[in-house]
Amino acid sequence: MRKPKSEARPAAAAAERGKGDLLFLAAVIGLAGYGVLCVYSASSYNAEVQYGDAFYFGRKQLFGFLAGLACMAAAAFVDYRKLRRCGLAALAVSLALLALVFVPGVGRSNYGATRWIGLGPLTVQPSEIAKYAFILFAAGYLSEHLAEARTFRGVLPLLAAGGCVCALILAEPNLSVTLCTGALMLGMIVLGGASARTLAVLAVPVLLLVPALILAEPYRLSRLSAFLDPWASPKEEGYQLIQSFYALGNGGFFGTGLFRSRQKYRFLPFAESDFILSVIGEETGFCGVLLLFAVIGFVIWRGFRIAGRCRTVYGYFLVCGIILVYAVQSALNALVVSGSIPPTGLPLPLISAGNTSLIVTMAAMGLVYGVSRHNGSGSVHKMDCGKQRMKRN
Repeated sequence: MRKPKSEARPAAAAAERGKGDLLFLAAVIGLAGYGVLCVYSASSYNAEVQYGDAFYFGRKQLFGFLAGLACMAAAAFVDYRKLRRCGLAALAVSLALLALVFVPGVGRSNYGATRWIGLGPLTVQPSEIAKYAFILFAAGYLSEHLAEARTFRGVLPLLAAGGCVCALILAEPNLSVTLCTGALMLGMIVLGGASARTLAVLAVPVLLLVPALILAEPYRLSRLSAFLDPWASPKEEGYQLIQSFYALGNGGFFGTGLFRSRQKYRFLPFAESDFILSVIGEETGFCGVLLLFAVIGFVIWRGFRIAGRCRTVYGYFLVCGIILVYAVQSALNALVVSGSIPPTGLPLPLISAGNTSLIVTMAAMGLVYGVSRHNGSGSVHKMDCGKQRMKRN
């Protein structure tokens, strides 16, 4: 006996809430799993020479992948609506962690920068956590003050929170993550519906601040010069970018084959982390990189689709913010590796070596999937379509 339509629809909605966006979930897990393979390929020779174990970095990445899966599963079953009140606390904890890197005996330094907290044999990079903590705060604030966020006074709390995060990250120093966080802050302000006048007022100091930060440190100016003409200093500042060009050029259209990169033999610095895309390009070629970014673009598209179907204002901003983090960082990494912007120390999320980035990103994607489980089969809601979006759910 067939059920009446009025009974069938709630059942279908309940089923969809239970499953969520499985294509989004599969794409994220697939990218992270592919990242384990890429890290092993890019790092095996260097790990063998440095640690006597070709699987050293690959094993660490596999551990991060498994831990990320556990965090992703846990986050997927969290009722995201309960996180709305946790934004300020998350921001405060992230600021405390960022400050801890400067405490002697706690902070760990590498290559002249203090960006990590040491926990015995493990290290944690607080800046990776701070980006998502800011998103939690921004989503909660915007959902509660949607009308005020259109004015300059209304966005001041977001500017203050984002400014504190940026200041602590810049002090490490880490200009690349600072600029990324600043871009996220502006992105959330735009998503909040800030007026054109407010955006114009914010644009002026930003345009003045970026060149001032570059000129403030000699090494940043050197990197800019190397970007403009890397062959002017082929053994110094321009070396890394030139080696990236060699890797991408050697890959051609179809690549040299998996595990057959030449640049990973200690020619290309940070081959398993910031410049892993160069090794991927060499081994899989232009077609392989194109396919990789097709999957990355698919994740971004499905993420914003989940946000568009969200039934609450908070969920909309939360998902948009998380996907914005992923999209901005992926784009910046690709632009750096291809020599389109000056070199920055920014990993390719879900792919590059680094357990903090991998675990936190997978947990954040678990939240996005959790939102999709709550969306049901209702119609797509947009910020400017009706009063439903304006309700505080």
